[in-house]
Amino acid sequence: MSTFAEEIRNGFLISTDQKKMDIAFIHKYLNEESYWAKGVPIEIVKKSIENSLCFAAHHDGKQIAFARVISDYTTFAYLADVFVTDKFRGQGVSRMMMDLIMKHPDLQDLRRFCLGTRDAHSLYQKYGFKVID
Repeated sequence: MSTFAEEIRNGFLISTDQKKMDIAFIHKYLNEESYWAKGVPIEIVKKSIENSLCFAAHHDGKQIAFARVISDYTTFAYLADVFVTDKFRGQGVSRMMMDLIMKHPDLQDLRRFCLGTRDAHSLYQKYGFKVID
């Protein structure tokens, strides 16, 4: 069981509370908008959320962003499914989420923290991620 984290910044609520995750919203984005999970069934999305440390950003009571971390909380973590809806891009939401992810108590002192992405490298490099060939 992971440690609960929540923070309000600039009118955005970032939370790891899975009860606040809008599964239909997350599935719709991953299934229709992402380049990495097109066609993913909702059952897979639900199970992946249940078995990961997830971060959701909300504005005015609606979820507008998501990220999840797959980890053993000791040696390894993988950052996955990070997205911010178009309307809220450029407002610092991904930075706020990454700040909370990187300072989360269950994700400290890992030997390796990885992600795979084909975009937003400059954002992730600010948090110590390196581009791997």
